[in-house]
Amino acid sequence: MMPLSTQFAYLFLLALPIASIAWTVTHEEVFREPREWCKGKSQNCHSLVPRKFFYLFTCEYCFSHYVAAFFLLITQFQMLYSGWRGYLIAWFALVWVANIYMSFFNRLRLDIKHENVAIAVEQTRVEGDSPIHKP
Repeated sequence: MMPLSTQFAYLFLLALPIASIAWTVTHEEVFREPREWCKGKSQNCHSLVPRKFFYLFTCEYCFSHYVAAFFLLITQFQMLYSGWRGYLIAWFALVWVANIYMSFFNRLRLDIKHENVAIAVEQTRVEGDSPIHKP
């Protein structure tokens, strides 16, 4: 078993690609068409299992569980305990940290968007005050 400080380093580093993948699939333009198709399926399927399966591609929190499970499978990362308990703790810890990263990223994007809108409004106001544009 690796030292606790190394486990935490792995936790915070492995959560980065998990967050990146989960965010990209559930929010970015490159996956818009498949995501919209999955959203339609999740709303229109009559059976519970297909509805929930397709929903996971539209929710970053849900999808991050599957991405984290995949990363645990390929890295064999465990936390605190050896065996299934270590995998279970690592799985939920990775999901939690990845979702914190996604929350920070979402907040950053909102701040940037707000700043861009404020700049555009200010530019429009300044251009409206310009003597060149007045009749």
